[in-house]
Amino acid sequence: MNLSHEEEENSLSLSKFESMLKTNKVFFFDSEEFEDIILHYMDTGRLNLAKKALKLGLEQHPKSTGLKLVHVEMLVYEDKLDIAEKLLNELYAIEPTNEEIYIQKANIYSKKDDHLKAIEFLKIALQYTEDYADVYSMIGMEFLFMDNLEQAKENFIKCLEEDTEDYSALYNVVYCFDFLDQNEEAIIYLNSFINHNPYSEVAWHQLGRQYYALKNYEKAVWAFEYATIIDEGFLGAYMEKAKSFEKLKKFQEAIDCYTTAIELDDPSSFVLLRMAKCYERLKNTELALSYYLKTVHEDPLLDKGWVAITDFYIRQKDFQKALYYVNKAIGIDGENPMYWKRFAAVNSALHLFEEAEYGYRKAFECGDVHLDTFTLWTDVLQFLGEFETAIEILLEATNLFPEEYEMEYRLAGLYHLINDTIKGNFHLYNGLRLNFANRTVLKDYFPVVWERTEVQNQIAKFEQ
Repeated sequence: MNLSHEEEENSLSLSKFESMLKTNKVFFFDSEEFEDIILHYMDTGRLNLAKKALKLGLEQHPKSTGLKLVHVEMLVYEDKLDIAEKLLNELYAIEPTNEEIYIQKANIYSKKDDHLKAIEFLKIALQYTEDYADVYSMIGMEFLFMDNLEQAKENFIKCLEEDTEDYSALYNVVYCFDFLDQNEEAIIYLNSFINHNPYSEVAWHQLGRQYYALKNYEKAVWAFEYATIIDEGFLGAYMEKAKSFEKLKKFQEAIDCYTTAIELDDPSSFVLLRMAKCYERLKNTELALSYYLKTVHEDPLLDKGWVAITDFYIRQKDFQKALYYVNKAIGIDGENPMYWKRFAAVNSALHLFEEAEYGYRKAFECGDVHLDTFTLWTDVLQFLGEFETAIEILLEATNLFPEEYEMEYRLAGLYHLINDTIKGNFHLYNGLRLNFANRTVLKDYFPVVWERTEVQNQIAKFEQ
């Protein structure tokens, strides 16, 4: 691993400091070395070592402003804000033009959720700093904390004008555009940024994401292509390019991108699943099945994997195998309503209606309240002759779907089957009122009821 000269010096300082602690000898470090050692330990969460280094540093350099500012940073980190502020005031009296004093004041007010005051101090820091990018980025973050996305965006853009390689600022700019639903504006900004920084793979990647959000998949592919040309190991760009190709129904091109992604990193269940779906769209069922099986092997707890392989066998009309895989899924997670719904559908296809009814019931108990779950469930109950149970379920469902014609036509049919004509006519009227054009729902599911004279008379009366 190639270390920069600065990183090498820091590494030597750390080794020397840790050797000193082990041997109880006292070595001399300059104040900047101590600052780097303390900040390293703070960044890595080893606060005790940071405190030891600070104590030794202040003993060797009692007048060092830099070390005192690091002490302030440590106090802020520990939420000892009053002590930190007192120390900053002392430092201000000595060095009123030191930008770090204002930055630490801003950190204190930020911690107190007084973000406007924090911004005031950061704006003063701008007058004395040479690192404008860093301060603009901090101002941007304070505006983000206040949910002022426009001002945040403006300051992150200023940060990027000072430092085009500050990728966290670039991500934050795009986040602001996204949050404000300004995809078109984001594209204009990113194109302008790329004009000045044509080799920024991150900017090309973000540009592709904006085109994808606007469903301009050709342009998305074009942008992601540049990102992968600049950085051949850019995994995220290959993944996004593959998704764009899928949207364009260019499934072989998508597979090629996913294959590259697998070469760059260990295969994830998501990539394997996408490849399986692409192969299936290309009618290559053998490879599709192979990748579906790899998906569930890679991540046996992935909902979408088990559902996908079950659906694959349903599409192949191999319901026995579909049942085998959905049962495996239920064995892993018996509280997943998607599994139970598939279980019900497969059993229904196999004419195992009692098992199908149990599946829909379990799906409902696990939280599935979709319209088709209620209609399919009550259709099975109707087939089993359990009309009154079906009515109870539909009446409960009408609380969730009060203006749904399918419920009304089914209730009409079921009430007529148990010879409760008044309620049957009431729900038939509701169904006709809500959607007269689809009255054939009654005919499709209740042909005997449809033929009844009084039903036909009510329909004819409504038609007039």
